[in-house]
Amino acid sequence: MNLPSPTDYLSVFKPTTRTSWDWVTPIAMLGLGTFGIAFIYSAQFQLHAADVWNYAWFKQVIFFGLGAALYVAVSLIDYRFWLGVAHWFYLASIVTLVLVLIPGVGKEVYGSRRWLFVFQPSETAKIAVLLITASVLVHAKIGTISQSLGTLGKLALAVGGPMLLILLQPDLKSAIVLPPMVFSMLYVSKLSARFFLGALGAFLLLLGVVAWDTSNYVQFMEAHGYPYRDTSKKYYESHSWVPLHDYQRNRIISFIDPEKIDPMGIGWNQRQSKISVGSGGVFGKGWTEGTQAQLGYLPRSVAHNDFIFSVIAEEKGFLGSLTVLGLFGLVLFNGIRIAGSARDRLGTLLALGVTVLFAVHVFVNIAMTIGLVPITGIPLPFISYGGSFVLSCCLLQGLVQSVWRFRKDFA
Repeated sequence: MNLPSPTDYLSVFKPTTRTSWDWVTPIAMLGLGTFGIAFIYSAQFQLHAADVWNYAWFKQVIFFGLGAALYVAVSLIDYRFWLGVAHWFYLASIVTLVLVLIPGVGKEVYGSRRWLFVFQPSETAKIAVLLITASVLVHAKIGTISQSLGTLGKLALAVGGPMLLILLQPDLKSAIVLPPMVFSMLYVSKLSARFFLGALGAFLLLLGVVAWDTSNYVQFMEAHGYPYRDTSKKYYESHSWVPLHDYQRNRIISFIDPEKIDPMGIGWNQRQSKISVGSGGVFGKGWTEGTQAQLGYLPRSVAHNDFIFSVIAEEKGFLGSLTVLGLFGLVLFNGIRIAGSARDRLGTLLALGVTVLFAVHVFVNIAMTIGLVPITGIPLPFISYGGSFVLSCCLLQGLVQSVWRFRKDFA
């Protein structure tokens, strides 16, 4: 692979007549963003006040406008530029992840310290892990497990550090999307199949440990008569070596057996979400006419972000849901197409890593709203409300567009 010299980075904006834009993803992004703004407005319809600056949908318009500008800017830069700054970007991300954990510096919301000023460092950490993983794999020799041990050790440290810091916030949803992205990048690097078999075994072992721990948690709580809903006290987590919080165990139990663990409290959101999705029918109840969100059964604190798909399904029905899924399908399949047409391994790694990251977000969020997986709080790209998340999504897709635009050698 021919990597650019440091002086080449100064000409990343050099114009050329051979560049071309791929319009599939930008059009799909625009459609998804429009859906997001419209249904954030609907989800918060009953909360609208006289001050337009307090409207979540209006803020989302601003976020999406800034994200669009960021998307274009990143698309204009040769993606190889990021290889030269990957380690600096990674270091800056680690610093922000450490700062957010410091009391008085990081902003604490609902018992989690995830905000540093006006952004979430976990969002930049996703980008940093993508870049550092691509950097390590591009410069490494991948083959058998024995040949790849050094590379795997570097990746374990590079990926494990941010994941640990994110889990300490705690922010499980941002941490669990990283392994699938990294494993997909390892897969296209032609790592030995034995590694993936071993990883699958480790994953199954982890599931077994979580199941065992959850079972012990239920027995502990019932033996002492402690209330599941009271998550202000660390009833069981101080007695267990498994690094899970009691509220996370509650979410697992509410998914497995909703009737056991306070269905009017812990399991309320998912129960109302399934009602929303199921009551939409084919055509839906109409925009701003969905009863679950409008009457507050689907809590307004989550309807416009984590459960925005439930609002869409109720108000636009099966056809509206299918339209959203179709737009996501365009983004994902186009990402795979661009990864396959990349000029080098770096382009393939970046495009595939971004696509898998988005696929995990889409699958887990929608599966969460219809009760197929426990509630994790993973947002839906371009649709869920949130500034840091929208900007990170646009930057990541800008990288994919750059892989397409610079897929050939230019004079």
